[in-house]
Amino acid sequence: MPAISNTIVAREAMSQIAKRENWAKQEAGVIVVFCIVFIVAVGLIGLWISKCLAARKAKKVAASNAAA
Repeated sequence: MPAISNTIVAREAMSQIAKRENWAKQEAGVIVVFCIVFIVAVGLIGLWISKCLAARKAKKVAASNAAA
């Protein structure tokens, strides 16, 4: 009965592939580093956006003062 044998082998292979470990629990330091990098990146992007908005506002004020 090779068909039954093949299905059992395929089922075992799928169970091995589907078996997952908790990688985040094992590598907690890496997760902490990812979080720190994300927070720093969000802060830098926020700073850049703030600078762009301030420059746009200053340009509007300068244009309205020049027109008046």
